[in-house]
Amino acid sequence: MEQYVIVGNGIAGITAAQTIVRADPAAEVHIFGAEPYPYYRRPILWEFIAGQIEQEALFFRPTAWYTERGIRLHLGVGVTALNPQAHSLTLADGSSAEYDRLLLATGCRPFIPPFEGVDKKGVYTLRTIEDAISIKEHSQGISTAAIIGGGLLGIETARALTSLNLDVSVIEFMPHLLPLQLDAEGAQALQSLLESMGMRILTGTATEAILGDELPTGVRTKDGRVVDAELVVISTGIRPRIELAREAGIDLNRGVVVDGQLRTSATDVYAAGDVAEFEGTIYGIIPAATDQAQVASANMVASGSATYNGTIPATTLKIAGIDLTSLGEATATGDEFAILRKVDAAGVVYRRLTLRDGKVVGAILLGDTQSVRPVKQLISTGHDVSTYGEQLLDEGFDLKALAQGQLVKNVNRKKL
Repeated sequence: MEQYVIVGNGIAGITAAQTIVRADPAAEVHIFGAEPYPYYRRPILWEFIAGQIEQEALFFRPTAWYTERGIRLHLGVGVTALNPQAHSLTLADGSSAEYDRLLLATGCRPFIPPFEGVDKKGVYTLRTIEDAISIKEHSQGISTAAIIGGGLLGIETARALTSLNLDVSVIEFMPHLLPLQLDAEGAQALQSLLESMGMRILTGTATEAILGDELPTGVRTKDGRVVDAELVVISTGIRPRIELAREAGIDLNRGVVVDGQLRTSATDVYAAGDVAEFEGTIYGIIPAATDQAQVASANMVASGSATYNGTIPATTLKIAGIDLTSLGEATATGDEFAILRKVDAAGVVYRRLTLRDGKVVGAILLGDTQSVRPVKQLISTGHDVSTYGEQLLDEGFDLKALAQGQLVKNVNRKKL
């Protein structure tokens, strides 16, 4: 009987475990997770903070679900060392565990910039249930908060705190919000919507210090502005948890380097999710984590049975009536690209398509959920759309039919 061991019980680890037991029902699968909780959905921690859901709603499955499938959960059990030559792990309690195949799904940790005051009580990151509980408790009895970082997690956290009737400021170092997902025009439309909800948005400004004694009272930026904040959440990116792999002598770059089968440089050791780096890319998104976990686990059961070719970047934001999807090379610029843009008169619906060689390679869809699936399909299939020109963004244009190769209506075509 093969013994499969997974380090990390996030989305990559759990996806891999499910794939393994389906492919090899007799397999012995062990998951070691440093947190005392089974897998939970990190993207909706903000909903728990906002009081929209109870803590139990975060969990994807009850522990009995894993037992019924032969998946053995070891919760609250950290892994301190990996010995690839001996095919063994050292656990935090000093015991050891052996494996035939190992998956590193250790995920990432929040990045905390080195500005003054990050060690104060009342300054948080949001990555775990414990973080969310602490933020929720601290938000009681105060009136102001600041989010340092205007990415997806920062905006979602800001919305959660706003819903608790706090005055919330978002401080973003880059010139506009969501710099990885939006161009300047799309970001302005989003910012207007967020400000209409009561958020204060500061962009193009760097944080210098978190003010106060033991507890925060505000945030000072490098251009001299001070934002009141009795609670501060730092949301300035992530860094892969590569320490276990580093100490084991496994090849690293920014993450754990993997090949097309998600193998690392160590025999019988694979990696997937936020810790894995494929062809120079650490995706840091759920679709990539699940794609990689499925390929890695398939190869753990039957080497060479699956190949990973990358994941089309896709991120979504859905809060208080705002729907945003960013796909592929959403913000790409340069002479090789043709950019199509359209914003509605109210400034709440913004669409952008990025084309290269007549094919859609990226998109920003703000306030437009109907176009998401056909645009994603166009990106995946590489369908030539160059003859349709600006009409691709017309409300009456049938993107779905185009994506499925069924568009027959007569249109005035304009070569891009």
